[in-house]
Amino acid sequence: MAYLRLMSVSLLVLLSGVTVASCFAAQAPDKPRYPALPSEMPASVSVSAGSHDYARRVVMIPMRDGVKLNTVILVPNSATAARHAPILLTRTPYSAAALTTNSQSAHLGPTIYGYDNATDVIVEGGYIRVVQDVRGKYGSEGDYVMNRPFRGPLNPTPVDHATDTYDTIDWLVNHVPESNGRVGILGISYDGFTTLAALVHPHPALKVAVPMNPMVDGWRGDDWFHNGAFRQQNMAYIYEQDGSRGNDFRWWTSNFDDYDMFMNATSAGELGRRRGLEQMGLWRKMLAHPAYDEFWQDQAVDRILAAQPLTVPTLVVDSQWDAEDIYGAMAVYKAMKPKDTATGTADEKLFLAMGPWHHGQSIEDGSTLGAVRWNQDTSLWFRQHVLAPFLARYLKDDAPSGPSPVIAPVTVFESGTNQWRELPEWPVVCTEAPAVISSAAPGVKPCATPAARLYLQSEGKLGFAAPPASSPAFTEYVSDPARPVPFRARPIQPVCYTAGCTWPDWLADDQREPSGRPDVAVFTTEVLTGPVKIAGEPIAHLVASTSGTDSDWVVKLIDVYPDEVADQPKMGGYQLMIAADIFRGRYRESFAEAHPIPADQPEVYQFALPNADHVFLPGHRIMMQVQSSWFPLYDRNPQTFVPNIFNAQPADYRKATQRVYHSAAQASFIELPMSPAP
Repeated sequence: MAYLRLMSVSLLVLLSGVTVASCFAAQAPDKPRYPALPSEMPASVSVSAGSHDYARRVVMIPMRDGVKLNTVILVPNSATAARHAPILLTRTPYSAAALTTNSQSAHLGPTIYGYDNATDVIVEGGYIRVVQDVRGKYGSEGDYVMNRPFRGPLNPTPVDHATDTYDTIDWLVNHVPESNGRVGILGISYDGFTTLAALVHPHPALKVAVPMNPMVDGWRGDDWFHNGAFRQQNMAYIYEQDGSRGNDFRWWTSNFDDYDMFMNATSAGELGRRRGLEQMGLWRKMLAHPAYDEFWQDQAVDRILAAQPLTVPTLVVDSQWDAEDIYGAMAVYKAMKPKDTATGTADEKLFLAMGPWHHGQSIEDGSTLGAVRWNQDTSLWFRQHVLAPFLARYLKDDAPSGPSPVIAPVTVFESGTNQWRELPEWPVVCTEAPAVISSAAPGVKPCATPAARLYLQSEGKLGFAAPPASSPAFTEYVSDPARPVPFRARPIQPVCYTAGCTWPDWLADDQREPSGRPDVAVFTTEVLTGPVKIAGEPIAHLVASTSGTDSDWVVKLIDVYPDEVADQPKMGGYQLMIAADIFRGRYRESFAEAHPIPADQPEVYQFALPNADHVFLPGHRIMMQVQSSWFPLYDRNPQTFVPNIFNAQPADYRKATQRVYHSAAQASFIELPMSPAP
């Protein structure tokens, strides 16, 4: 009964509420009963004149199709007075507002300090700084497409990054009265990609370009794949960058260790399905194009620039330990070099700088890379001695002139000796015969063509002598997808650049942990008695077999430090990667089409490692490591051939016995680009 009484009271209250509400609604006035309180906010705010050493302007620049792009223009007071300052432009998907408001300071330097701003060069050079949101991102209108392809089969519209840059520069030189009419463009990573785009049918006012660590070919070796192996830790970037105009939707972690998160999902495709990544257009394209088909080939920037004349002086900036875009800078340099018909003259157009940096470190402190010390701020030296004079030469009214450019054609940092070198070309070719590393040859300075071979040998040895006829045929290990080799010590961080993140430096991590695993084959030279210098692109030539029908192969070239290092005790025995990469075996015949690997049959896998300029010093050793996973940076190969690894099922992942051959008839080696040692 109590329950029935409660029901009756509740019903009465409900009915009464409806009645009162209905009456109130009937009596509600059509207009507010009280006047609105006036807003305290002005329609716009102007900064008090003279309070800052720069003027900030935010404009929407119209493109040829009517879309307007949000653009921040920072004009230093010195430019306002002199009215002859050049413009330095960056086009970005990372928020022009954020890149130009890093401080509440009245001074330009603190305001732009941070990502993509070579602050000291910009401020000391008196440049007008312009940063623009690419179409479809942040304050700009239009539709966003990741690395929007150039006009053509993949882009039937009349606009691309080349036309947007042209239209932007045209507006700037006509609407920024403080400008001298000369524009330079520079940027890192994605912004390096937009910098390269400016070189396709460039505006006449574009006088110089500096692409730093640019995204060039997402399949061959930059952000998305390396030789067919998918870089699955970049799924977070795809989710956030492709998800909304303002990166409003954030990827989330489910484990402190990324190794566990990716293992729990089996495949990258399955993790994408669980997270709803198929909502993003780029992810759907990746699922549909796992091989290097026309979709990837037609948007490779190095191929596009190889078909263009080189008319704008360009400084390509490369980082030897770039964990994101280690392929792009050198690929585009090689593609553009034949276009520089004025090499060695004052009209030379193409220049290269390569430093001992992680991704984008050339504008940060460059004294260290992880545990490695260079005994100088390499980035500051680069900005003072290469970047600043290069920009001034082509942008300043009072730029120095002469019979040759103000910087060398090639400027590289030689790790090991830790010195900057100015070179006439890259790579440097020398023609003497290779010298054999041996404890009986003190002071040897090997010099060879770029085809000097460092052979894998039995019993874990490595040397310039070819394996003898009596050498055992192979070294064997078992690759288990249930226990993939971590690409760095666990717990593994996600990709990040905020305080406390060590991701940028991982290519310089100590490789001792993997060298002790049973599923990593290790080959090492004797202790070097003389310096061994490489300058160029090492080529892995691996003869290997698998008991499965697909396999990945990772090859790492490593400098092994002496057992003890007097001035740096923690570097005793350190194993520093000098060049390393991964190759997905299904693409050994063609990048464009996958083929199963015949089980237990030796096959040749030949692929390039990233460029390096390094001296292996006396007392050190050279090491090669070979393995079949690099997880979770790269997705696991199931080791059973499936049409699309994104769709691999749990039953497809199987153990495989891997054999690396080092007999006289089936020799594995690495071609070292050796040059005269210092």
